[in-house]
Amino acid sequence: MPGKLRYYLLSGFIGFLITFAVSAGNNLFMTSFIRGLISFAVWFLLAFTASWMLGFLKEMPGDHVPVQEAGPAAEEGKGGNLDLLTPDESEQLNDLLKPAPSASEVEQFAPLNPPKLVKTPDDKDPEELVKVVRHLTEE
Repeated sequence: MPGKLRYYLLSGFIGFLITFAVSAGNNLFMTSFIRGLISFAVWFLLAFTASWMLGFLKEMPGDHVPVQEAGPAAEEGKGGNLDLLTPDESEQLNDLLKPAPSASEVEQFAPLNPPKLVKTPDDKDPEELVKVVRHLTEE
């Protein structure tokens, strides 16, 4: 712990120096000093918290796995090996390199002719359609 405490104090002191140097140009000495002390406390706590969290994460996998969910034999080898082999894709590459089918096998292009979705019935009175258009253009 004394070795770690040095790092916490060093982190806090660096935070103090940075804050004091930035604040000293625009504020009184006492204001800059108080802000530096606050920064020292914050950086000290951040370093302590980060160290505690890293220590907690190091211990986590072995200590917090319930034995009821998975037996010890199933958990022992998990995460120990990393498979860096890529699957064999030679068949897909060969399919891409094959020549395209001949023109006789390919269907000829035909443009799409979709049916019209809106049709105006022929029995509508033209004067009524004009009234509707005038009404819609006024608003």
